[in-house]
Amino acid sequence: MMIDPADSQRPRILRLYNLYRVVLGFCLALLTSTAARDGLLQLSNPQVYEIASWVYLLVNVLIAVLFHRGRHDLHLFIISLLDIILLGIIFYAAGGPGSGFGNLLIIPVAIGNILLHGRVGLLLAALASLVAIYLTFYLTLSYPGISQGYLQVGVLGCIYFAVAMFVQRLSRRLRQSETLAQQQAASLASLEKVNQLIIHRMRTGIIVVGTRHKVLQANEAAAQMLGKPIIRGMDIEELAVGLAQRLRQWEATPSIRPMPFHNHSGGTEIMANFKPLATDSEETVLVFLDDNTQVAQQAQQMKLASLGRLTASIAHEIRNPLGAISHAAQLLGESQDLPAADRRLSDIIQQHSQRMNKVIETVLELSRRRPSEPQLVDLGVWMEQFVADFSAGNPDNDRLELEIAESGIHTRIDPNQLGQVLDNLCRNALRYSETAGTHKTIWLRLFEHPDSQLPTLEVIDHGPGIAEEHVPHIFEPFYTTHASGTGLGLYISRELCESNQARLEYEPMLPRGCCMRITFAHPKRLV
Repeated sequence: MMIDPADSQRPRILRLYNLYRVVLGFCLALLTSTAARDGLLQLSNPQVYEIASWVYLLVNVLIAVLFHRGRHDLHLFIISLLDIILLGIIFYAAGGPGSGFGNLLIIPVAIGNILLHGRVGLLLAALASLVAIYLTFYLTLSYPGISQGYLQVGVLGCIYFAVAMFVQRLSRRLRQSETLAQQQAASLASLEKVNQLIIHRMRTGIIVVGTRHKVLQANEAAAQMLGKPIIRGMDIEELAVGLAQRLRQWEATPSIRPMPFHNHSGGTEIMANFKPLATDSEETVLVFLDDNTQVAQQAQQMKLASLGRLTASIAHEIRNPLGAISHAAQLLGESQDLPAADRRLSDIIQQHSQRMNKVIETVLELSRRRPSEPQLVDLGVWMEQFVADFSAGNPDNDRLELEIAESGIHTRIDPNQLGQVLDNLCRNALRYSETAGTHKTIWLRLFEHPDSQLPTLEVIDHGPGIAEEHVPHIFEPFYTTHASGTGLGLYISRELCESNQARLEYEPMLPRGCCMRITFAHPKRLV
């Protein structure tokens, strides 16, 4: 609700007016002394002047103490009217227009027109004029020997009205200006709130860094990306080491584009961009933080689309001659006159033909894969169903042990593609865990990562693990250490995760074993 500027300024103006009247009352009271006014005033009625001056001082002191707020127009009108009447009596006792005391009525008229507007203000000017004219006429009747200037009184009356109209016009313009200023201030405050709300709700992280790399301001998205609360005044090095390094690199060479970074293990890949922001007080830098996951997802979709078109054409050209080779080897193996050595060669041809055909089918499946359709999934409930379905289709000596840290862990992902990824990871874990025929157990751990607060799933086995020289290549296509493997399982699993804004990573286990970790996207991410 907009506050009337006159009402907001009224107490201050009234306090100044009260102070003026009290000071004026003291001055008039001092002039009651014969020694003080000797040579200054020629009073027509010293006794009336003395009584009126002391009454004026006493009344104004009481008003200043009791009515210093004056919120009601009636109170202000009574105070102004009382001021005019008492000053009019002093004007009469001092000798009329010739004494100059008529000018004292200008101030009550002016202040009254500031505090009271319209006809009420003009009524005060009219009352002041009538008081001055009537007392001048009465003074002429009481003291015939005193020459009175009616023209001077008329001029004073005109001055009262002129002051009233001028002050009203001036105060009206001031009120309009102040009202406009208040409206603009309210609009600016509203815009500032909207801007702050927009900045805090933005998916792009924003950090304002001041001198000595101190954080001045940050939005909620930046805190979520960096995985820790941001406190005003904290050092950027304390907030994110990788961000501090890229800020120093940008300050040294602004033309070089900074590389993305991870603020912690399992955190999102963050791209930082910097913009200088000069202010009056200090040199500041505006830091924009973007989650590279969405960019990587779009690039991944484009890459898979190109790969699909290429592999579809290649697979078609390879599959026909491969089928002919496999069929010819099968017919050759059925010959009764074929020696054992040649029969072995025929089996090798069929075996490798089947393996190549499996690779082609896997690549075709990858190229024909539909785009991901993420939906909100309760991972705890979904994992329990997956374990039940997987266990039903595998030997009894192969077990999946599920450990869920807490209920209500959600993410946005395509459930069908998640099932494909997890089925592949579990089968790989079972294949490499122990020798065939032995009891094999895989552990599935679902929890929220303590640093990033993102849903995390780990597939753990206690097999021999992955040799250190193979680790850099395990996600490369067609890279395999198994005789019958295609080398596409982990590659496809990682591609499926990235298309759902998730990450598949390898974590070594000590003293033995392997851990494949899936870090899911935040459940509130944009689809």
